[in-house]
Formats: sequence, C-alpha cells, structure tokens
Amino acid sequence: MMATRTTTTRTTSSARGQSADSSAVRAGFSFRDLVEAYFDCRRTKRNSRSALAFEANLERNLVGLFDELQVGTYKPGRSICFVVTRPKPREVWAADFRDRIVHHLLYNRISPRFHAAFIADSCACIPGRGTLYAAERLEAKIRSITENWSKPAYYLKLDLANFFVSIDKDVLRHQLAARMREPWWMALAELILFHDPRSDFEFRGRPELMALVPTHKWLMNQPAHLGLPIGNLSSQFFANVYLNALDQFAKHKIGAKHYIRYVDDFILLHESAQWLNQAKAQIEVFLQERLHVRINPKKTILQPVSRGVDFVGQVIKPWSRTTRRRSYRQAIERCAHMGEETLFEAANSYFGLLGQATNSHHDRARLANVLRRRGHTINHAINKTFRRVSHDS
Repeated sequence: MMATRTTTTRTTSSARGQSADSSAVRAGFSFRDLVEAYFDCRRTKRNSRSALAFEANLERNLVGLFDELQVGTYKPGRSICFVVTRPKPREVWAADFRDRIVHHLLYNRISPRFHAAFIADSCACIPGRGTLYAAERLEAKIRSITENWSKPAYYLKLDLANFFVSIDKDVLRHQLAARMREPWWMALAELILFHDPRSDFEFRGRPELMALVPTHKWLMNQPAHLGLPIGNLSSQFFANVYLNALDQFAKHKIGAKHYIRYVDDFILLHESAQWLNQAKAQIEVFLQERLHVRINPKKTILQPVSRGVDFVGQVIKPWSRTTRRRSYRQAIERCAHMGEETLFEAANSYFGLLGQATNSHHDRARLANVLRRRGHTINHAINKTFRRVSHDS
C-alpha cells in the first residue's frame, strides 16, 4: 500500500542557499567530481525507485545536474517520508537520488577537514569508525582503566533526547562556517542544511504507522530552525560536526580520559562514581547553553563496569564481548520465519553482525541450525550461508 501526499509548510524563516548573486562565484568542482559522487551514492541506493529513474538517462541527468550547480540554479527536489519500526518506530526522510549525489559531492569535498579535527573517540559516519571500531575501542578503554579487570571502575552512559529533531541549524551553520572559507561550498552547505523537506514530500507506506512514532519526535512538529531529516548522508555528517563541540568539551574541559561517542550515545569511564556525577552536571549545562539539546534521563546509566556495558549493540563484560540479546533473538526469529527470497542476504548480514563479538560462536551456531532446518548450507567457520539451490525440474 502506498499513500502519496504533497504538502506545503509555512516556515518562519526562508531557506538559505545559492542565490543569483552567489552564482557568480566560480563553482569549485569538476564534472569528474560529480561522477565520483554519483558512484559513491549508488553503492547503497542503486535499486531505489529514484535511482533507477535517474540512471534511465544517466548522462543527460548528470550533465543537467552539473550545469545547475555550476550556474547556481540547483534546488533540492521532493523527499520521501516513511516509517521504520526496527529497532523502534521512527520517521525517515529520504532525499531524491539526484539530491543524494549532491550530498556526496559536498561530503567528499569538506569531510576530510572536519574528520581531521574530530577526536579519535568520535564514531559513526567516519571511514573506519563503525560499530565494531566503537566496541573494540570501548573494550580497550575498560581494560585500561580496570587494568585488565583487576580493579573496579564505573561507567556513565548518556543519550541525547530527540537529538536529530533538536539540532539547531543556526548553531550548526556557524560550526560549518568556522572551517569552510570557500563561498561556493558554504552556499551549497547552507542550501542543504536549511532545505525543509516538509515543503514537498511524498509519504510511502501505511499512514497508520506514523501513530507509532511519538509526536515529539516528528520532524513535522518542529519549528523551521530545528531538526535534521534522518536518512540522509548530510544529516549524519552534520550531526558529527554538531557534537564535535561536546567531544572537545568532554576531553579538554572536563578532562575525561576515557570517553567515546557513537552518534548521540556516549560513555565516560572513571574510578569514581562521584566524579562521573559531577561530569554529568557539567555536560548538561554545556549541552543546554551551547547546543540547545538535553540529556534523556530515562536512558542515563551509572554503574560498575563489572556488570557489563551495553554499547553499539554489544555487551562488554570481563573477558567477553557478546551481541546484545535483543539483537540476537531478533536474528533467530526473523531468519526462522522470513521469506526465502530475502533470507540469503538477511542471514549473511546477521552472521556479520554476530561475528563482530568476540564470544559469538554459540550465537552463530544457533543461527546456523535455524538455516540448516530451512535447507541452507553453512560454511565450516559458521560465518556464511549459501543460496539454496532448487532441484525442481
């Protein structure tokens, strides 16, 4: 079932971007740069509807997009809004494929300078710093502060409330401008940042699913200067730029030696629970005054690390790192009941997820048994399944 809706939303501030005046500024990229951005974009979005439509006339569409960017007439197009229910209900705003190419063009140009300024403990949407990197780095920090689990220590886990819909675009714009001196690229960044996808979008899926998403988490309910659409590369990158201020504050102002962040989840380690409570109070003040976001009190955890630290889908305990039980049970349940047409890709994805944990042999064996009962073959290392071959004549 697909519902289509086009709407116009009134905003209190106009979108910023490349104006007629800024079109006179020479664009700082070549057609080859745009083609590279296209190839980066299609790695994960090639079979989407908008991607197939764009590739039906690929050369003409790329040349047209290049010309629009060069002369300053490019404007973002219609977005797709839908709801996902795993791991929890949330709305997703997906930009059109041609707009995603522009996001990659901007990201390829400006991300290296920002990544160079990020601390090594900032993870997500950074090359080589995914969930496995975050889990291994946190485990190394725990072993360091406890001297290989021989001494007690505490961890403070914090989560930002309604983070993406709370991001202040004006604050973020100043953060971007601090490291972007090229007028053309800054204008493009502002155009992407201040574009309001609610002004022109199509809703796909079952409309009743929106009722599962808490209304305070709807981008639709936020004022124009707040909120980034979940689902775009630009939003993920902008979120890291936004929270780099928190990283720098935690490391250099509070003096948190053992700190790590993955998107809006972050952890501090210390020998003293009292020190962590004091650090939490300072962080709360900083977040409210500087970034206009707040801590989610329902997801705040302070306890000894010996009880296990749940982070990025893995649980770190003395001498073991396992997959979160909820994720493990979901893998078993889904692979036992999903359709055969999607089982191969999903099962190997779950093998990859489970395999990130150091103590995963038992979990992978259980998953392998589920797949064997469905007629699939598993390799000797228990980390891969093969396509089921039909013997029907």
